[in-house]
Amino acid sequence: MAKDHAHRNYSHTQKKARNSGGSRTPVDRARRELSQNFLVDRHAVDLMVKAAAPEGLVLEPGAGEGALTLALASAGARVVGYEIDPRLAGLLASRTRSDPRIEVVRGDFTAARAPREPFAVVGNIPYSVTSKIVDWCLRAPALTSATLLTQREYARKRTGDYGRWSLVTVESWPWFSWRLGDTVGRESFRPVPAVDSAILRVERRPEPLVTGRRSYLELVELGFGGVGGSVRASLKTRYDGVDAALEAAGVARDAVVGHVHPDQWVTLWGRLCR
Repeated sequence: MAKDHAHRNYSHTQKKARNSGGSRTPVDRARRELSQNFLVDRHAVDLMVKAAAPEGLVLEPGAGEGALTLALASAGARVVGYEIDPRLAGLLASRTRSDPRIEVVRGDFTAARAPREPFAVVGNIPYSVTSKIVDWCLRAPALTSATLLTQREYARKRTGDYGRWSLVTVESWPWFSWRLGDTVGRESFRPVPAVDSAILRVERRPEPLVTGRRSYLELVELGFGGVGGSVRASLKTRYDGVDAALEAAGVARDAVVGHVHPDQWVTLWGRLCR
């Protein structure tokens, strides 16, 4: 039976139609109002399972019609699938009732309490709440990895594929690695979204790269504060020895914050904060 903790849908996203009334069926309205785009390409499902290498407990945001849910279970995972749509949650719960590897929860994944035991997150998630889901994953102490099918542009930005690095990635880098996986074309979904997707892999490091979380985050936040137009100018407002630290990290004196690699931030922390 599906457990009821309903708040929000976590199937894939698409622009909502401007007019939700008219002759549309309840299913049509749900797909638009709940931003539902379902993964219908078996090859794309296989790519997700391969990237996730699931084992043990897996939480799935946006179980939808269950294509990925069943594949994860078949690969050996114990899956807890979250789905807000009562109709879909009921159908999937009925479909998997006899399968002890699968539990269906009707509810908001980001409102769920993170398990205390080691677990992974694997899901085809909506563009509109991607950041919220990623933030939830990064805050979960027992999370081992997150394998997420996101908007391709988002995945590229978070993994430095544009040659620039975001604050979210840099702040979490000492504890998590970020990797861009395969592209999944828009034709792999129904209804078809406006853009392509990509697999984003976030994996917890066996050992942190820094020992002082607070001091590292303070350093990075100051650097991203934008004082003076360069990392050097920002850091000089608080730290001594900035020029020597920049040289040790291989960072140009006029470098802007987005062009500083996360590994270089780790070096800067080692020189300025220890």
